[in-house]
Amino acid sequence: MVREPPNGWRTIVIENYNPAWAERYDTIAAALRGALGDSILELEHVGSTSVPGLAAKAIVDVDLVIADTESETRYVPALEKLGYVLVLREPWWHGHRMLVDTEEDVHVHVWPQGAPEVTRHRLFRDWLRTHPDDRELYASTKRRLARDAADGDYTMAKSEVIDAIFTRIFAASVDG
Repeated sequence: MVREPPNGWRTIVIENYNPAWAERYDTIAAALRGALGDSILELEHVGSTSVPGLAAKAIVDVDLVIADTESETRYVPALEKLGYVLVLREPWWHGHRMLVDTEEDVHVHVWPQGAPEVTRHRLFRDWLRTHPDDRELYASTKRRLARDAADGDYTMAKSEVIDAIFTRIFAASVDG
C-alpha cells in the first residue's frame, strides 16, 4: 500500500447493474488515451461493472497495459493530472500498480505487457457475459458475502466461486 486503502474496500455495497457504468468507462478510456497516448498497449473495462446484468460494487475497474510499470515517472504524473492517486504498488504480482480517482469509484490497474492477470480478467468477464447461470451464481455470492463477510474478507471469500467458474472456463476451452 502506498497510502490508505480506498473507502470501497471497507464498506461493501452491491448494487444492481447500471448501464451508466459502461458509459463511465468510455469517458475514462478517452481521458486515459488523451493522457498517455501511444504508451497504452491495451485498455479494457474489466470487473463486475463490465458485465451487463451483473450486480456489482459501483467501482469501474480498468486494466491499463503499458510496456513497463516499474518506470512510474512515465505514467503516474500523467494519471495524477487526471486526478488519480497511486494507492498500491505490487512489483511481485506481475508489476501491478493501482490508482484510484478522487471519488474512489474508478480503479485503474496498470500492468506491464504480458501480465497474465489481464488475460484472466478478460476470460472471466467474457464468460460471465455469455453464461447467465454463472453470472447469477457470482452475483448471489457477492451479495451474500457483502452482507456476511467481515471487513477485508470479501475479496478472499469470493475465491471459491471464482475458482469454480474458472474451472468451467478452462474445461470449455479444452473441450471447444
